Amino acid sequence: GKINCSVLFDYFPYPVRDPELFTEEILMEVCPEAEEWQIIRELSYLEVDDGVLYRPFCTLSNGEQTKVLLATLFLNEGHFLLIDEPTNHLDNKARKTVSDYLKKRKGFILVSHDRNFLDGCVDHILSLNKSNIEVQSGNFSSWMTNFERQQAFEETQNERLKKDISHLKQAARRTSDWSDKVEATKIGMGPCDRGAVGHKAAKMMKRSKAIEERRERAIEEKSKLLKNTETADDLKLITAEYHSDTMLSFSKVAVCYDGKEICAPVSFTVKKGDRIVLDGKTGIGKSSILKIIMGEKIEHTGNVNIGSGLIISYVPQDTSHLKGSLSDFAKESGIDESLFKAMLRKLDFERVQFEKDMSALSGGQKKKVLIAKSICDRAHIYIWDEPLNFIDIYSRIQIEQLIKEFSPTMIFVEHDEVFRQTIATQIIKL
Repeated sequence: GKINCSVLFDYFPYPVRDPELFTEEILMEVCPEAEEWQIIRELSYLEVDDGVLYRPFCTLSNGEQTKVLLATLFLNEGHFLLIDEPTNHLDNKARKTVSDYLKKRKGFILVSHDRNFLDGCVDHILSLNKSNIEVQSGNFSSWMTNFERQQAFEETQNERLKKDISHLKQAARRTSDWSDKVEATKIGMGPCDRGAVGHKAAKMMKRSKAIEERRERAIEEKSKLLKNTETADDLKLITAEYHSDTMLSFSKVAVCYDGKEICAPVSFTVKKGDRIVLDGKTGIGKSSILKIIMGEKIEHTGNVNIGSGLIISYVPQDTSHLKGSLSDFAKESGIDESLFKAMLRKLDFERVQFEKDMSALSGGQKKKVLIAKSICDRAHIYIWDEPLNFIDIYSRIQIEQLIKEFSPTMIFVEHDEVFRQTIATQIIKL
């Protein structure tokens, strides 16, 4: 293909050549024409203290790095910004801040799987469908509503045409058979009688051909339908039955770093069927709380009581440990390989990916490996740490439907607001 453009493009995330440099130096590389006061102004819109400019870039949190690079890239006048997955390292508050910031900016294409984030900052959707590419005015929710309506309409049309084609096929066969039978009666008749019968047979054959043409048109019309349908097989989860209604409890637990509490003490009890989301800003200790449950030696105050014999299935945030074959991974994890790969197929994993080393998989594919493994675990409780990073929207919806249908007991950390609202039964704020 060919791309015609009249502007320069900038890409986010910007490739930082030396993270040890001061942030101000890096930003001057990103936008040489920018004045310091302009950068400080943009940072204020994104709720970032201008003190970050005078620190090494590598000392900034992932969220701060995202914000300072975005702010500076927008200062390149006349450039069109291509923003690729900006939310992966942002907590809920930061996502809202960045979404509000982007809503006031013009001239960008954004790739994101966060439905709430998209609704907050875009006014058009560029949809890469299976059979075409379309641009539609509106946000993600309006596009999704229109897409589902179109699919429902096409499914109705498809069923109608399927019946029409079957009826027309039978009608064409009957008419053709009648024509042949009438033609056969000409034998032994006089010339006048044979002419009348031949005329009648010809009319029947003409009608048969007309019916066949209608059938072919219906087949052609049917072939144009449902080309963009996104089908997703239902996932299944079988949990283990725990002997008690209460699985674990926290009493005045606070995560510590160098002897200092980094979050306020929390107390909560997890019972069967609870789906608890841990909420709080980046760095407040959400992942550490999950790791404490997993038995890692994390410094903390308070008391943690884990039920005896509790089987836990864990999806970590980090995927860098995934190496080797999927078959070996299934064996080491103690899960059924056929079931594991069937789950991956339902999560839109191509069969060709089964032969790859896991280290060569994309970020989203690695997350799907961990989620599929967890689904195959027969556990009492499921602990998921930001499971949806890099996961596409249709797979997110699949996972939501799975959790709603099978109601596993869960504690999770996730910043996708739609996912949280759909499945969480309780919010614990840190």
